[in-house]
Amino acid sequence: MARNATNTLLRKAKEAKSDEFYTLLPDIERELQYYGNQFRGKVVFCNCDNPYKSNFCRYFLEHFKELELKRLIVACYKRPKANLFNPDENERGFYLECTEAPSFPKLIDEQQIRYFNGNGDFRSHESISLLKSADVVVTNPPFSLFREFVALLMSYQKQFLIIGNINAITYKEIFQLIKDNKVWLGVNMGRGISGFIVPDHYDLYGTETRTNDKGQKIISPNNCLWLTNLDIQKKHEYIPLTKQYFGNETDFPKYDNYDGINVDRTQNIPKDYPGIIGVPITFLHKYNPDQFEIIRFRKGNDDKDLSINGKFPYFRILIRNRQFI
Repeated sequence: MARNATNTLLRKAKEAKSDEFYTLLPDIERELQYYGNQFRGKVVFCNCDNPYKSNFCRYFLEHFKELELKRLIVACYKRPKANLFNPDENERGFYLECTEAPSFPKLIDEQQIRYFNGNGDFRSHESISLLKSADVVVTNPPFSLFREFVALLMSYQKQFLIIGNINAITYKEIFQLIKDNKVWLGVNMGRGISGFIVPDHYDLYGTETRTNDKGQKIISPNNCLWLTNLDIQKKHEYIPLTKQYFGNETDFPKYDNYDGINVDRTQNIPKDYPGIIGVPITFLHKYNPDQFEIIRFRKGNDDKDLSINGKFPYFRILIRNRQFI
């Protein structure tokens, strides 16, 4: 019930194009510990972040020297607000541009703040101009624009580490990138991303919501992931296979509309099956492209969802063990 409640909240935010979800600092620290050496000498761009609110900004400022960053840019979209006395007020986005570690305890130097002529939308020509100068994008983009955001990064051949809803891997554009080994899942997902700070006007309901000691509202949907094209050790780890197909055929039902067997859990992938295997989408969290080949997603030969004895399991990814190719 609680999980459904927070998932409903995310869905409503997507439908309303309201995506003010701020990532928690512990979640950022938990993930970025695996990428530290990949920021050395790089320009990092957080292009969906208010410098004064974003924990991505805080993380990179606090670790600027340690990560040996060349430059940090943190850009903010500003929603237009009607102002009869000053029509331009609140309509311009702004960004922080930092080339050296801040002087503590003050993180942000006001002289490093610059204003866009426009609203700072990540798709604007001003934001794209900053994107072109960057090496790595790290942010929590609007979930409602996730496809468009990834497409933009790919078109400019940028490295990135971003947060998205788990359902994003079922989008045909994102799945194709994963299948082509152009992007992959990060280290943490699900409950590994503990929550998001939301605006005060959001209604909180269900046990997966809370208010922290600063009075900030937090929701914990437990259905998000990190998506990246930065190399990580996890991507090269082999899944240990212990199950056997031959002699246990009844444990692996075949699909009605595709020549392949069904596996309900990644850990149950048989080590001796040479054909096509259907696995849950959570398999992608452990996917090693050197160990398995991704064949297709969800559909059988009749272009209908994969079925077993007329029943449809949850979405499956069809894979093949490269050992038998």
